[in-house]
Amino acid sequence: MGRWPNKYVIGLTGNIAMGKSLVRKMLEQLGAYTIDADGLAHQVMAPGAPAYRPVIETFGRWIVSPDGKIDRSKLGAVAFSHPEALARLEALTHPIVGQGIDTLVSRAQQPIVVIEAIKLVDGQIGGWVDTIWVVDTAPSVQVERLVKRGLPEADAHKRISMQNPQRDKLARANVTISNSGTPQDTWVQVEREWKKILEARGLKLRQTDEVRTVKISQPSAPPAAQPPRPQPVTPSTTLSAAPTAPPSQPVIKPLTTTPTPAQPPAEPVHHPSTPVVTTVTPPTSETVSVSVKIRRGMPATADQIAQLINQQTGKTLTRLDVMTSFGEKSYLLADMDNKIVGLAGFQVENLITRMDEFIILPGTPQAALAEALIGAVEQASKELQSEVGLMFVSNNAPPSISDVFNRMEYQKMELDTIKVPAWREAAEEAQPPNSMLFAKKLRAERVLKPL
Repeated sequence: MGRWPNKYVIGLTGNIAMGKSLVRKMLEQLGAYTIDADGLAHQVMAPGAPAYRPVIETFGRWIVSPDGKIDRSKLGAVAFSHPEALARLEALTHPIVGQGIDTLVSRAQQPIVVIEAIKLVDGQIGGWVDTIWVVDTAPSVQVERLVKRGLPEADAHKRISMQNPQRDKLARANVTISNSGTPQDTWVQVEREWKKILEARGLKLRQTDEVRTVKISQPSAPPAAQPPRPQPVTPSTTLSAAPTAPPSQPVIKPLTTTPTPAQPPAEPVHHPSTPVVTTVTPPTSETVSVSVKIRRGMPATADQIAQLINQQTGKTLTRLDVMTSFGEKSYLLADMDNKIVGLAGFQVENLITRMDEFIILPGTPQAALAEALIGAVEQASKELQSEVGLMFVSNNAPPSISDVFNRMEYQKMELDTIKVPAWREAAEEAQPPNSMLFAKKLRAERVLKPL
């Protein structure tokens, strides 16, 4: 029995560049609540956070960059070169991280929680969890990954040599995940072990194919004006005209100009595994309804995700590229008539949501689809206890998309106007070129309260 009797907690570990984050994100896709303990350790050293001043007082002002943040490269150069310095740094940060983890696990709605920590078996967290998973990979692959991250090969070997041997972690493993192959190979192992946990605890698989079903009501085509005398009627064609369709099919009016703002839907009562039905109804006396599914992107839809992104951005992504991206982000897909017409690519990391991909096909009810996708991202973020939503949208997006964000209480912001340093840093790292930022605070209080 672990520290939290009402939760089943997986401790996830492995040495540097083994692929822990990939496995953690896969478990999150399957329905676990996940915590990056090492990421929280970075957050506690942000300006105003609990460990900021103690770390500076211990290691000196020289580690502070001109913008007031602790320079991680300078601090790491000392900490990873001298075991005593690393021990002092961990003594300052680990107790605060432990308090944050305890708060997050206690608040989590999900029955299964994953805590990723590189020093899981060496510290107190190892005694808190119910089972230990170790991610393993070939040493040559480990070095190759570090080099791809920008480390010189000599520094990569040095960084690896300073860690406790991987074999010590493997000796404590209840489950070992091999991550030397493709992401698909890793996914098969993770999913197999996940199903074992669900069966042992009498839990059901997450409803991954459908997060929510949205009923979108669009204005029906207006009746043609009667001419002053009988004559053939030739319909005019404009950018905002509704396309003709057989009477038995709904008519969808492309939102190529700014629409009349829809009334925001009432806040639904939602549980993580329960589909939510939302109705978005523009004010009109005569409407037709179009059903749209918002579903979670999974390996089975990787090809479709790549195709949509390539079609709209000119990229040349492959299925493998999308599978690899599952180690960093989640996708929510808008599906109309079994065709993906929109997607939102986002990640929730260190209590911060960042959406850096947002695509809705032209010729669809764009504003209504945007509201459905944004609402689904926000709901998923709240289930993962995110403190803030940072949503990046192309500068070329139609005005109706901005109207949706405004209606949903997001503020258009510049990076330098974000007051919380950790949030501003996350936004700086994630902002795509030629994009605008919409931000919204999602929690009333922060887990790592500033001093």
